[in-house]
Parts: sequence; structure tokens; C-alpha cells
Amino acid sequence: MPKGYVVAHIRVQENDVYEQFKRMAGPAIAEHGGLVLVRNPDGDYREGGLRGSVVVVEFDELAAAQQFYESEAYTAARRIRDKAAETDLVIVEGLD
Repeated sequence: MPKGYVVAHIRVQENDVYEQFKRMAGPAIAEHGGLVLVRNPDGDYREGGLRGSVVVVEFDELAAAQQFYESEAYTAARRIRDKAAETDLVIVEGLD
């Protein structure tokens, strides 16, 4: 079964508030079996206009990634993140 991935580009404006988001998001990720593969604010951008920290989280399957995103814990964390940053986020299924 293919894995599920959450891929985000996050442009932080309020570092202190964003740190609060990270403290809240971590347990929500773990609760759904997620593993943070990438968290890098200094990507080597070659094409396109997306900028910011790149975050990639792997889940055992697409449904787990979707359940994580829709969970109460992550919804609460997102509300905090939205006060601190602009985010582009996609949930995708990996290859078999």
C-alpha cells in the first residue's frame, strides 16, 4: 500500500507563534503515525514561486495523512499557524 505524504511550504512571519504551532503539531503527527522527513527553511529553490520552510511528513497510507490533517489536534494547531504564517499544503499518495 502506498504511503501518504503531507507537503507544505510555510512562510513564517511570527516566529514565537510558529514555535507554539510546532509544539502542538508534533504530537498530532505522532498520534497518526507520521514521520517528519524534511523540515528545512533553506531550500535550494530552482523553479517556481513557492518559498518558505519546506516540510514533508510521511504516513503509512494516504488515509492516515488525511485523518491527521482533519484531526481536532491538528485543526487547533492550524489555527495557531494561521496567525503566524502563510502556508501552501498538499496531501499526496506515494508510489507503490
